Amino acid sequence: MYEMLEQLLSFEFANVGILRDRELYLAVSQRTPLNLHSGYVPTYDFHMRLDGQRGMAGRISLRVGNTPEVTTYMGHIGYGVEPEFRGGQLAARSCRLLFALARRHSLDPLWITCNPENWASRRTCELIGGELVEIVDVPPDHSLHMRGEIQKCRYRIPLTE
Repeated sequence: MYEMLEQLLSFEFANVGILRDRELYLAVSQRTPLNLHSGYVPTYDFHMRLDGQRGMAGRISLRVGNTPEVTTYMGHIGYGVEPEFRGGQLAARSCRLLFALARRHSLDPLWITCNPENWASRRTCELIGGELVEIVDVPPDHSLHMRGEIQKCRYRIPLTE
């Protein structure tokens, strides 16, 4: 536990630039530092964008920390694709774009969580090499539970090449 806290306290954000896969690219929208009071780990937030499109196709975040909160309930990666852009595997492609950054921050394996009934997200996890490890109950006093998310599927994604 002490080693994990020491790593989080010494965390430095990397200069990421634009991450690209053909016409899809991720642009950093925000970097959120460690907040011990709230329990948030350092986080990179990205906008998913497509060449030639005005609006965002979606959002994706990389949470850098191996706290029980991240690995059990929140996941290292969180994403959402706008309805008009769904069906093109943008979430899976975006996750893959974050793998090198995750490795750079010594995150291996990655954990992604999703609601059991979210079949699109579950498919995304499978497409990027995730293995369903378990489905856990979210504690009743957890903020996720309070918004109606009572269980989480936990997918393990190994990044070792």
